[in-house]
Amino acid sequence: MKTIRLIYFLVFLGYIKCQILQRSLQDAAMKYLKSQNYLEENLRDITSIMVAQFLQKVTYEDVQTIVQELLNTAEKCKGFKPHESPSECSHQMMITFLEHICNNQGMVDKYGVSDCCNKNYTARHKCLLSHKKDDAEYSDVFQIPNPEQILDKSCETDKENPGSVRERYIYETSRQHPFLYGPTILTMSACYETAIESCCQEDNKTECLQIKLEPIRKYITEMSLRHHHLCEIGNKFNHRIAKAVELVLLTKKQPKADFSEIAKLTMDTKSLHQTCCEGNTVECVLGRSQLMNYTCSKQAILTSKITQCCEQPVPFRGECIINSENDDKPDQVSLTLSRFTEDQFVCKQFIEKQEEFLQEFLYEYSRSYPELAVPLILRVAATYQNLLGKCCKLEHPLECYSHGKEMLQRVVNESHERVKNYCDLYKKLGDGNFHNWLIVLYYKKVPQLSAQELVVLTKNLAAAATKCCPLGDEKQFNCIEDSAKLIFGALCRRHEAEPISAGVDHCCDDAYAFRKICFDDLQGDATYVSPSLPYEQVISLEENLCKAQEEKIQTEKLKVPN
Repeated sequence: MKTIRLIYFLVFLGYIKCQILQRSLQDAAMKYLKSQNYLEENLRDITSIMVAQFLQKVTYEDVQTIVQELLNTAEKCKGFKPHESPSECSHQMMITFLEHICNNQGMVDKYGVSDCCNKNYTARHKCLLSHKKDDAEYSDVFQIPNPEQILDKSCETDKENPGSVRERYIYETSRQHPFLYGPTILTMSACYETAIESCCQEDNKTECLQIKLEPIRKYITEMSLRHHHLCEIGNKFNHRIAKAVELVLLTKKQPKADFSEIAKLTMDTKSLHQTCCEGNTVECVLGRSQLMNYTCSKQAILTSKITQCCEQPVPFRGECIINSENDDKPDQVSLTLSRFTEDQFVCKQFIEKQEEFLQEFLYEYSRSYPELAVPLILRVAATYQNLLGKCCKLEHPLECYSHGKEMLQRVVNESHERVKNYCDLYKKLGDGNFHNWLIVLYYKKVPQLSAQELVVLTKNLAAAATKCCPLGDEKQFNCIEDSAKLIFGALCRRHEAEPISAGVDHCCDDAYAFRKICFDDLQGDATYVSPSLPYEQVISLEENLCKAQEEKIQTEKLKVPN
């Protein structure tokens, strides 16, 4: 049996030197290699994820009861085989689940979903999705146990009931991260279970657990944010934007694959993301398994970087492929790209098949410049589209768009210059002063945020600068752009839930590719009137504030009007 190595997975996590974690991941993967039919054997866990993500306040015991009832009635899912289409099983499971909720009046009242149950199937499904809240909004409900509590319960429980440790972890992770894709939860649950089993054998169990669980926690948090962001793009913007994001990501990872193969994978991946975002965990897990199997069967024409990933079992294979490094850029791609500014038939193709033509441009540009961040590539594509929209109306369009190469390079240069100036200021001010500068800056931009929200927003921006600015030029730029899209994506979801201002609304809704630029340039809100603060509230600030943590100090400062 081949040794299972999770090198790419560890590189992504940034813990390649942590040999203990590497062994945990290897052991977890080895355990699942013995499975004859992972999907069928783990249908209970997959269904548990779906239930806990939709009904976040349901107890662990109630989730297990609901899951058992669903498995008893979902006939299409019994005896399911990996090569079969997941659609019948997953569709029946979702219908059965929604009916189960709404046919139980006690459950309807208890979890406040009566508004959803008065709707038809499609509307009911969307309504229940809108009830999902991420972990930050449920911080008072979710209590994360410390390592001692975990070990006290888990080491004994694992002896008495093998598998229950993993099931508990799946339940807690699912309800804390309702937008995290099921396959990722399954992968991390296996790693968590292996870490517990290993640490229960150690003398210093607490230290062991802290070392092994921290990278798992960080990965879960990171991927939850990314998955939620992808879902937001799919929901807020038209299908072309979601498709463009997928096409760029796939091309950057597999630049040697031809356009037709990337286009097919783009459609399959976009469809899969939509399924996962709709909370259909059964189809999400089964669909991704089949997509990754297809990817592995096409290694020769897609990428040379996933050989070790394809040796791994489900669900590790998919997680590994997603986090594998980009393949090497093919030779002479710049010659192929030049046709978009030099070919005399550009306008004919643009007018007759605009969407396909622009997808080809995205593909060629992404494989020519895989080092650039996704938002920047989308800004370049939007600039090119606007250029052709203007030039192709002229009598001699070639004279107009032949200057396109220089124009597109200006978009890249301007974006690089913004990041350079940002990082130069960070280096000049240092961590603490830079965070203070961000607080003042964003208090002017979005004064409607609460003190706590403003501190968290600026703390995330400051953390991104701390992480990204010390990197080399290209990595620095990519890192800042990638972090900004997630941070501003979270701000836009906050705005969606409770509108902040017209300026924020414009930045969030106008153009996804220019979201960072818009927030960078957002001016102070002159219409905002700061609420007055009674004198009694000012003097009631805690006497020991000077001893408080930095974040609390910043929050308390913001409560006092300037």
